[in-house]
Amino acid sequence: MTLVFIAQDKLSVSKTNMRYGKKAPDVSDILPTVRKRGIIQTLLVRPNCQEGHFEIVAGARRYHAALIVAQETGEAEPLPCRVLAETDDAAAVEASMIENLARLDADEVTQWNTFTRLVKEGREVDDIAATFGHPDLMIRRILALGNLLPRIRDLYRAEKIDRATVRHLTLASKSQQKAWLGLYDDPDSYVPTGRQLKAWLFGGQSIPSRFALFSLDDFKGATIADLFGDDRYFADADAFWDAQNAAIDAAKDTYLEQGWSDVVIVPPSDHFHSWEFEKAAKRKGGRVYIDVRGTGEVTFHEGYLSRKEARRAERGEASNAAKPQRPEITSTLQTYVDLHRHAAVRAGLLAHPGIALRLMVAHAIVGSHLWTVRPEPQSTRNDEVRESIETARGEAVFDERRRAVLDMLGFSAEEPTVTGGNGDDYGVTGVFLRLIELPDPAIMEVVTVVMGETLASGGAAVEAVGTEIGIDMADWWQADDALFGLIRDREVLGCIVAEIAGKTIASANAGEKSETLKRIITDHLAGNDGRKQVERWVPRWIAFPPNAYTARGGVATVTAHAKVMAARDQAAQPDPEDMEVPFAEAA
Repeated sequence: MTLVFIAQDKLSVSKTNMRYGKKAPDVSDILPTVRKRGIIQTLLVRPNCQEGHFEIVAGARRYHAALIVAQETGEAEPLPCRVLAETDDAAAVEASMIENLARLDADEVTQWNTFTRLVKEGREVDDIAATFGHPDLMIRRILALGNLLPRIRDLYRAEKIDRATVRHLTLASKSQQKAWLGLYDDPDSYVPTGRQLKAWLFGGQSIPSRFALFSLDDFKGATIADLFGDDRYFADADAFWDAQNAAIDAAKDTYLEQGWSDVVIVPPSDHFHSWEFEKAAKRKGGRVYIDVRGTGEVTFHEGYLSRKEARRAERGEASNAAKPQRPEITSTLQTYVDLHRHAAVRAGLLAHPGIALRLMVAHAIVGSHLWTVRPEPQSTRNDEVRESIETARGEAVFDERRRAVLDMLGFSAEEPTVTGGNGDDYGVTGVFLRLIELPDPAIMEVVTVVMGETLASGGAAVEAVGTEIGIDMADWWQADDALFGLIRDREVLGCIVAEIAGKTIASANAGEKSETLKRIITDHLAGNDGRKQVERWVPRWIAFPPNAYTARGGVATVTAHAKVMAARDQAAQPDPEDMEVPFAEAA
């Protein structure tokens, strides 16, 4: 390399530079130093097509900081530069990223841009990993960002979505990504993130008819229309997949008849990552990859070879590998084998209830195409209510136990829930094998957390369980500002005053405003202004069993309790057949 000083007007940022872009990079951290001492660290440059001009391979931030100082002072000092010898773009990209990584960590999207350009320049994944000192797996994960729509990459770069969410979105099809963005843009919709996104992507049973490769007119199964009639869905997922797989096999045969060298069906458990392949025409041995998603969607990628095969073809070393042989058994024979093994396993499972329990828990945690399990979202649009719930003792105790179960199962402590799509790439199987290793008491701990997460809020089940186990809400709840901010009924406030302060005080303040009544209540609860403190007070609606303050009705918890009592009475009534006395005994 040669050290020279080059005028600023003869420099420009190279497209191989990691910081290249229409928007100038942030230089606020180095600008004070450049103002005071100028540019000390040299820039890496190389000659460009214009005589006497150079393009910056590394040092774009220093260059932009120097431009700002030149505008402020009116003097553009020449910048110290090391001139690279003539080299290829890949080497320049590597030099840019190596130098920049030592100064300012690049976000993963920027790394994706750089690594993708290196791949296009012919670098292999293991070469990139060795150059930058990263594991191969990390490079592959960053390259997987290429499966994302540009807007999702922008949201990730702006830290508006987390790493777990992005990791699962790389597995989503383009239509799924668009659907997810639609939920993200809708303030009234629930947006699945993290592990819950995985369940959203792979656990759904609503397969829209538009994904069908076969004729719906000839389809024997039933389809169901939504309320608006905009789309139809398959009522039987198994029937759909039978017809869809037959259509996929027919499409494969058609491609082979058209002269394609091979047709590869990518099952739902795998995914077609475009960065691992290069376009190749049919006459050059290109294959067709049929990417099948668990949602029923199928994408056809025509004319691709793996990158290694494409490199061999470029060097005239086309592979002489034999055409894949015909499978040992047909799909129908495989179905025969699968169904008989399934029948034997479930019959044998009858003698192993402990194994069945663990398998059931694994399904409740991970879900499958036959199980759809979602954690209670505990959602509310009211910020005060959300804060009240998040700081409640019950939430703290449950979250502590949940984290213990996450650790027991080998999940990350950062996961928000145990259920909703947790688990490794082996899905139900992986979680089931972990549960097999746990003793029965530990399984019971997992069961309580799984059931707690999936217990629907506001239903009769909460009422039945709370009554059965004798929940005293005073142990788990205490009055807060959020509660009194939500009570606006003066009649109800008057009843609460009588309940807490006594009927005499309630009668004396019957004509007062709501705020005055609330102050009387809070003073008694806190023991302020000489009032006798009332401890462990719980509103009638929250207590187990619940009750109402007026006869007007409209308290859902009271209605739920009535359902529980009706069900309890029905269960307690003896069977009439058991009460019948034989005729001979009656005589």
